[in-house]
Amino acid sequence: MERLFFLFYSVAAGFLYIVAVPFLVFFSFREKYKESIPARFFLWHNRPLKKNGIWFHVCSFGEARAVAPVIELLPKEVVRMSTITHTGFEVINRYTSQSRYLPFEPLLFGWLKPQKALVVMEAEFWYLLFALAKKRGAKTLLINARISEHSFAKYLKMVWLYRHIFKHIDEVYAQSKSDKERLELLGAKNIKVTGNIKLAKLPSPTSLLTKPSQLVVCAASVHEGEELLILNAYAALKKEEPDAMLIVAPRHPERFAKVAKMVEVFSKEQQWTFQRYSQNNVLQSDIVILDTLGDLVNIYAVSDIVILGGAFEPLGGHNAAEAAQFGCKIISGKHYFNQKDIFNAIEGIEITEASHLAQRLCRHSLLKPAQIKYKTDLTPILTSLNDVLSN
Repeated sequence: MERLFFLFYSVAAGFLYIVAVPFLVFFSFREKYKESIPARFFLWHNRPLKKNGIWFHVCSFGEARAVAPVIELLPKEVVRMSTITHTGFEVINRYTSQSRYLPFEPLLFGWLKPQKALVVMEAEFWYLLFALAKKRGAKTLLINARISEHSFAKYLKMVWLYRHIFKHIDEVYAQSKSDKERLELLGAKNIKVTGNIKLAKLPSPTSLLTKPSQLVVCAASVHEGEELLILNAYAALKKEEPDAMLIVAPRHPERFAKVAKMVEVFSKEQQWTFQRYSQNNVLQSDIVILDTLGDLVNIYAVSDIVILGGAFEPLGGHNAAEAAQFGCKIISGKHYFNQKDIFNAIEGIEITEASHLAQRLCRHSLLKPAQIKYKTDLTPILTSLNDVLSN
């Protein structure tokens, strides 16, 4: 039965690839995809990874940064890495020269070389990735695994697929007991609850900024539809505290210019000063657009209040621990379903309806500084990988 499914899936993926080629060529000319699509779908400048290493696959920027504590405790020469996004690739390329974009599944047949282990982060469920890696001798691990309550119903509709995928996964390390229960219903076995890796080691500032004397509000990882909400809340705060400063960090780099234009127009209407951080990294305006990558943790270190984006719209929220480590007061929307484990590990996060954001911000003196209650133990994962290296 498994052989038939393997054959069927491989043929179906190959057919889908052929049909998609014209569209892939078209999208490859867009700035956002000009590197990832040629590499992933046409193997352009995308040589196979060296054999016999520990291969980590991560989806994007956040996961690429989160996996650092595990990678740092392994010999550098055995580390192999892959991702599917441009921002993720920029991060993994700092860890090792053995960094690649993950090819689309049918291309893995000729690209994938035998490795000692394949370690996949969170919810990157690529059937042929796991099946081929295991067939070619790799121990397969799914780490920081999560299935949110919000998305579980969608997974159940494809439970037949996930049961085939989990047949090729040797060990699963889940973020929480709830994730473990959902993963078991999808067919996962040999599951251990280790907590969220994003709590194991938090990023430190790369540059020590001088904290402005006034109140500093950081709107972090903001998505489309949230900017105007935050700007209006800030306008209400300015009426009570005219010296307050707002730093807006859009979630996706491709939106930097669009958000900067929106904020600049809003600032002129309010007669506020405005600057882009990429042009001047001295914090001295009413509103600053953080239009660079890797600097958000530096901003957290000098912020008094953090409005955490991704949760005022039904998007799942973002990691609050990076701000909590500095004792910032944190305000989040109610749609943080992808971050429940992290939110449960932090005291003091203020959850509010979008319509009440301005009120909560203006009453910030009543908020408590956030505090992390516990971190994650990576020992079981490292023990498993060291066992592979010693054999």
